[in-house]
Amino acid sequence: RPSDPTMTGKTQTSNVTNKNDPKSLNSRVFIGNLNTAIVKKGDIEAIFAKYGKIVGCSVHKGYAFVQYMSERHARAAVAGENARIIAGQPL
Repeated sequence: RPSDPTMTGKTQTSNVTNKNDPKSLNSRVFIGNLNTAIVKKGDIEAIFAKYGKIVGCSVHKGYAFVQYMSERHARAAVAGENARIIAGQPL
């Protein structure tokens, strides 16, 4: 019987980053110029988790969004990761 992926002991981050709550907009980070052929959701979360609690992360072709609990965390992530080279491309 295959193991249940929700029982791995690791909390899965939601894929929802497009909440309609206006307050959540300021705590969302757009990550552009992302090599999504190489960089996956888990990689994004590992890079951006040091700035605060991530409540959502969605990865699309060439870009991603990270939704934080607070605007302060989102601003810190932007300041810390802007122009960082990931998989050969500057964010």
